[in-house]
Parts: sequence; structure tokens; C-alpha cells
Amino acid sequence: MENYRLESDLLGELQVPKDAYYGVQTQRAVDNFYITGNKMGEYPEFVKAIAYVKLAAAQTNHELGLLDDKMMAAISQACHEIIDGQFHDQFPVDMIQGGAGTSVNMNANEVIANRALEIMGYEKGDYQHCYPNDHLNLSQSTNDVYPTTVRLTVIRMNQILVKHLAELNNSFRQKGTEFSDVIKMGRTQLQDAVPMTLGQEFGAFAATLDEEITLLNNISNLFLEINMGGTAIGTGINAPKGYPILCAEKLAKLTGEDFVSAPNLVEATPDTGSYLIYSSALKRLAVKLSKICNDLRLLSSGPRTGLNEINLPAMQPGSSIMPGKVNPVIPEVVNQVCFKVIGNDLTVTFAAEAGQLQLNVMEPVLCASIVESMIYLQRAMDTLRTKCIDGITANRDVCKNLVMNSIGIVTALNPYIGYKASTKIAQQAMETGKTVYELVLEQNILSKEKLDDILDPKNMLSAHDAVN
Repeated sequence: MENYRLESDLLGELQVPKDAYYGVQTQRAVDNFYITGNKMGEYPEFVKAIAYVKLAAAQTNHELGLLDDKMMAAISQACHEIIDGQFHDQFPVDMIQGGAGTSVNMNANEVIANRALEIMGYEKGDYQHCYPNDHLNLSQSTNDVYPTTVRLTVIRMNQILVKHLAELNNSFRQKGTEFSDVIKMGRTQLQDAVPMTLGQEFGAFAATLDEEITLLNNISNLFLEINMGGTAIGTGINAPKGYPILCAEKLAKLTGEDFVSAPNLVEATPDTGSYLIYSSALKRLAVKLSKICNDLRLLSSGPRTGLNEINLPAMQPGSSIMPGKVNPVIPEVVNQVCFKVIGNDLTVTFAAEAGQLQLNVMEPVLCASIVESMIYLQRAMDTLRTKCIDGITANRDVCKNLVMNSIGIVTALNPYIGYKASTKIAQQAMETGKTVYELVLEQNILSKEKLDDILDPKNMLSAHDAVN
């Protein structure tokens, strides 16, 4: 008993570790919800976000005359300490829990209240001087605090995610420049198509991911509309007039984000539309990353019996039985991360659909899935960039020989000899094993000078002047 203090709630008394800043309701959540093992305190942006929300709420209550100066100062200091990274170990609630986020909200209420008590010179648990519900949850409900916290979390984590995505894109662009003179064969449906450069291929990887930066940033703006002051179901019960707009202004000033109060708080309280759109954008990024990794594995396949156009950095022995084998393990792990993100998007879809009446109680799994996807993608992109893309080299001779021996270059003859004649040359090349070049000269279809000009790989990389 010396190491515990007794606290009570609706269900009775419960022992709480004496030195803990959290209280009885957090302890019940720890006892009830050991689900993922991922604690709230392991997600710093999430903990900081709820501290910002609680600080904005306290400032609003103070300005409206509901909190005195002494308590406001103590709450403000406690919140700023959490924002600065302190006391995150005091948030042990599992990220997935029942109660629509009540355990998360009360965890924050209790930690901030007990730290405020300590600042004011009182003992932890001496709630008559600062009570988690009456003071920290004043003019609030879990149903406006939790979704607002998630929204700020996604905005801040999106900024981090986009930064890491931009770094990956830059690596692809640099490889595009490095490989700008490497002629290779383009392929459609895994068949020879027309020539291109390896630089164009890597530049396209960067271009397609650039689109995701724009999309993610645009969609993250949907999270700027919040429902603080709506309290339980959006009607604003127990919140004073003017609270929603003032609280949104306070949160905007504290965070530097352009938060605004939702025009219809009853609609905003159960609405999860922005989460659906953002999760879908994460899935889209995952699909593109996975496709790129598929391409990298194909382009590096072999080395003797595959395409072997590029070399991926060797990261580890590839087999416990086949000596000398090295596998594309980095693209493989990124593929698997992408599959997880795609699955998380389905979870978000089900969680959003499961909302009923004036509240969506499935928001914890919705939040956990989005946050997990963002963290996994960030780590996967960093891994792909540093352990794969930056170290890729080109097999220039392999690329060039594949072009010169390809039947696909016959496409370049279409404007000069027509589709029918080009098709005949292609068929003869397949049947005889001769090159397109040899057959055109043998049949005197074009002069050597003209053919050399047409089939110069550099002349096949872009549009040409009209052929008369």
C-alpha cells in the first residue's frame, strides 16, 4: 500500500501507483484494454496534440471567467511541459480501446490535473484543488476533445511524412539525372516496347510521387475544421456561448494551424469523412510505392537470367542454401509495408461506416490505423532511400545491347515505311534471329545513312518532326 494511492470513480475505489500522474480512470483503461501493446505515450505527436487541445480549452475557459488565474497558470505550465516532451510515459492507455476515446481524454485530464496540483503545491490526487472532470474537462467532452486531438495529430504527422517523401523524391530525381544518358528498352505488358533512358524511368518515379505530396497536403487541410465546444453530441451542452469559435481561435494561435469551428457541430461530431479521404490518399501513396518497388525488383532481376539493367545495393546474403545469391530485400520490405497500409485503409473504411447516430465510437481504431500507416510509410521510405535508391547503379552495356537487339525498335520505322512493312520486318526478325537493322539493309528498304539516323536511340526518345 505504501507504493499506491486510493482513488475512486463511479465504479468504486482502485489503487493507482503513488508516483503516477495518471489516475483511476487511466488505471481502469490499462486493466481493461491490453490490445495492441502500443501505448498512447509512444506516439509523441498524439500526446502533444491533446496537450495543445487541453491548453486551448483552458485558455478559453479562463477568458470566459470559468478558471481563475492561479489554476490557469498551473494548467498552462503542465500542458507546455507535455508539449515539450515531458511526462509522455504517463500516458499508458492502449491506442485501441472501447469508449470512443474516453480513456485517452481522461488520461490527459488526470495527468495535467495532477501535474497542476504539484505545481500549486498540493499532493497528487488532492482533486479538490484541481479536478480532472470539473476543471480539465470543463466545457468539453471526449466527443469533441478526441476527434480534435486526432485531427491535429494527423496534420502534424502529415508534415513529417511529406518531408520524408520529398527526400525520397529527391533521390529518385538525382538518379534520373545520373542515368540520363543510359539508353534502355521500355516495356509494356512485360514485352519490348520502344527505347527510353533509365533516367526517364527514374524521373517518372519522382514525378508520380510528387503528385502525392500535393495531394496529402491538400487533404490535410480538411482536418482544420474542428468540433470543440460541441461537447457530447454537438449541441454544446455545458459549454458557454461563444466557446466553439473562441476555442478554435485559441488552438489556431497555439499551434500555428488555421483551425476553424465547424459550421454544424452536430454534423461534425460523428463525421469521419476527412479520415476516409486521407486514409485513401495514404493507400494511393502505398500503391505507387509498391509498384515502384515491383519495377526495381524486375529491373534488377538476374543477374544472369533476368533483366539485370540495374544493381541494387547488396544488403544481406540471400539464401541459406544457394551460395552467392543476393535478394532485393529492401524493395520487398517496402512492398509488405504497403500491403499493411492498404489493409489499414480497409479498417478505416469499416470504422467510418460503423458510426451510429450522433457519435462514431470506432474512432480509436480509425486513429490507430491512420497513425500506424503514416509511421510505417515514413520508415519504409527512409529505408528505401538510404539502403536502396541512393546506391543503385546501372548496367549500361546490358541496357544498350538489349535496345540494339530488340525487335521493338521497329516501331521507329512506322512513319517512314508504314505499319504493314514494319510488321513484316518484325516477323522476319523473330523467325530468323536477325536484327531489324540487318533485315532493312538486306532488303534495301532504307539507306544505311537514313536507317542509322532513324534507329539512333537518341532520336527515338522523344517526338520528331513530321515525316513527309
